[in-house]
Amino acid sequence: MKDVRVKPDGKAGILGSHIEFGDTRRGWNFVSLGHGNVDFDGMIRELNQMGYEGPLSVEWEDSGMERTFGAKEAYEFTQKINFAPSDRSFDSALRAK
Repeated sequence: MKDVRVKPDGKAGILGSHIEFGDTRRGWNFVSLGHGNVDFDGMIRELNQMGYEGPLSVEWEDSGMERTFGAKEAYEFTQKINFAPSDRSFDSALRAK
């Protein structure tokens, strides 16, 4: 689990630059989970569909946030979004028994 904020403003590229991480002039920066552009809902749905039952590991990098606060927030965010898959399809739930 890692999040990134991409800022396509036409000034900075997304492939890298000579600007340090955390500098807001960059075209992208790593941010704490839930603060960026990663589709975590889609990611969890894909993992559920393939039957993944393992851990969700966090690699936390956010130059603009205090580390202890960020680690706690990232843990709580991961717990919140890690939902189990349904055990039945929508249509089957509507069928009479």
